Amino acid sequence: MEKYDVKFKKKFGQNFLKDINVVKKIVRSAEIDGKSLVIEVGPGGGIMTRELSMVADNVLAYEIDEELKEEHDKRLGDRDNITILFQDFLESDIVKDVEKYDYDKLYFVSNVPYYITTPIILKLIDSGLRFEKIVMMVQKEVGDRFSTKSGNKEYGSITVLLNYFYNIKKEFFVSRKQFVPEPNVDSVIISFSEKSDKLLLNDFKFFEKLVRDSFQYKRKTLRNNLKGYDLDKVSRVLEKHGKDLNVRAEALDVEVFVEIANELS
Repeated sequence: MEKYDVKFKKKFGQNFLKDINVVKKIVRSAEIDGKSLVIEVGPGGGIMTRELSMVADNVLAYEIDEELKEEHDKRLGDRDNITILFQDFLESDIVKDVEKYDYDKLYFVSNVPYYITTPIILKLIDSGLRFEKIVMMVQKEVGDRFSTKSGNKEYGSITVLLNYFYNIKKEFFVSRKQFVPEPNVDSVIISFSEKSDKLLLNDFKFFEKLVRDSFQYKRKTLRNNLKGYDLDKVSRVLEKHGKDLNVRAEALDVEVFVEIANELS
């Protein structure tokens, strides 16, 4: 079990993995190969960063806590293919940062702080970068939300947006007892692989707004949530799928939202 000589900061959501076998399993699930660059957010104590550097050509990590530099130097000082930027990932220009590297395949592998899981994923999508695979440790309930199907109560706007871009898979469960300090929730490793058969979409930003508006009030129907849209057009698309304006957003598959967005835009 790994030990860390650091002062854990709750404000940064710091919960470090202590079992190297779990770390190795996460790295294996990323299936990193070829001329590769891996992005990691929140390397923490650096044990996964080190494992990633063993299988990838280069690792680019973002860490907000500069006080961890000494811990990184201790664990990673002998690895010359790791760059750690001490800055907020959400405020970073990742497109510009990766331009400095020569790579064929780009990966994202991270034990991300739970409180910024969704903003991180949306930043990856908005960047326009092509990721061979994204592997993240997330809170178990969040993993359920990301990978659920329409008709389930966990199904929401983020589910639709992610399922437009990616095939989503739960890799394995990680108990809260694998962390120090121990969090109040269990985790799951979840992977995202870009769909090769994405549906044609006229305007992603419009699609994103439509989806968010559709789920604005989860207990309300599309008739109520989409009052600012052309409801006649929305109704025509819904009728093709055996639905009407009294349906709730959670009952609609990604394909239906894409059709509605294309019809409206």
